[in-house]
Amino acid sequence: MSGVEMSDNSLDNRQDREFDVEADDPLGDAYFSDPSQYSFYRDRKEWADLDPVPQDDGPNPVVKIAYSEKFSDVYDYFRALLKNDEKSERAFALTADAIDLNAANYTVWHYRRVLLQALSKDLREEMKYITAIIEEQPKNYQVWHHRRMVIEWLNDPSEELDFIALILSQDAKNYHAWQHRQWVIQEYKLWDKELEYVETLLEEDVRNNSAWNQRHFVISHTTGFSDPAVLEREIQYCLTQIRKAPHNESVWNYLKGILQDRGLSSQPGLLEKVLEMKETHCSSYLLAFLFDCYEDILENNDQKENMEAEDQKETLRKALEICELLALKKDTIRKEYWQFLKRSLKSKYGSPDPTDDATDPSDAAGPASVQQEMS
Repeated sequence: MSGVEMSDNSLDNRQDREFDVEADDPLGDAYFSDPSQYSFYRDRKEWADLDPVPQDDGPNPVVKIAYSEKFSDVYDYFRALLKNDEKSERAFALTADAIDLNAANYTVWHYRRVLLQALSKDLREEMKYITAIIEEQPKNYQVWHHRRMVIEWLNDPSEELDFIALILSQDAKNYHAWQHRQWVIQEYKLWDKELEYVETLLEEDVRNNSAWNQRHFVISHTTGFSDPAVLEREIQYCLTQIRKAPHNESVWNYLKGILQDRGLSSQPGLLEKVLEMKETHCSSYLLAFLFDCYEDILENNDQKENMEAEDQKETLRKALEICELLALKKDTIRKEYWQFLKRSLKSKYGSPDPTDDATDPSDAAGPASVQQEMS
């Protein structure tokens, strides 16, 4: 992605429509109370040689946006610069005014990058500039993309992980910051301490979906999960976190994710450990995991055709009981979903109890063990 970005004059009539929302203007209040504090570009002698280009919304705009006078002034002259493909210090200065008014306008950022290289500007100073803007607007696609380009040109990510950590300390689930962090780590091979950082975040908030995602990202790109020792370590880590917060969906999703390629029932002893936790740390997520394990056992043995009939019936019975428990007590908001899964299993594998066929599974109170647990 390195190199000078080429300008595109075909954007002349579109550039301000992509992001029409006017961002907070630090000079706005002062301007309206004392207009003399802002000097319009149209009144500046050094800009007299340039004819402003008004925004063209067509002859009959449906909803014409009520831009402030200052906004129109700045962007009329920005369009004029873009039209003339002017690469000058005054053009560079104007991009800062345009960004002040709307930091989400990607055409302005693109033009600023063209000017940065055309004018051989100090990229370290640009890093300070973009840092200040991100601190004010940390959820803006354009500012993070601009930062990435400057880092590529500098070929120096040394400040990035600390800076991103600062942004994440304000909002640990900031998608833009996480996306940038993953790019930096992968691009510059900064894997060494990332797992330790993720564990710190999970200690602070075990429900942080973004941190769990980052954990999977780091391991997938380093050791992988094929090493039995790594897999066992991660399973034990998950079980520990589940005991802290049994109703945390994030950790269950992570556990399923690391096992999905080999099958949920493939890890020796895991099913037994989850069944033990069911007695003390039961949740709808734990039950759903058990159901997935039983279904995985049924599917695998159905393909291999080496499962004893009685064993299959017992596994099926356990899976159906889980469905019933979830439908009637633990996850009633998804009652129809669990009853659908129950009917699907019975349709595929038959009924573990022939007498059960006489009863509509959607109306039945459920097996005796489920009734007992619900009482």
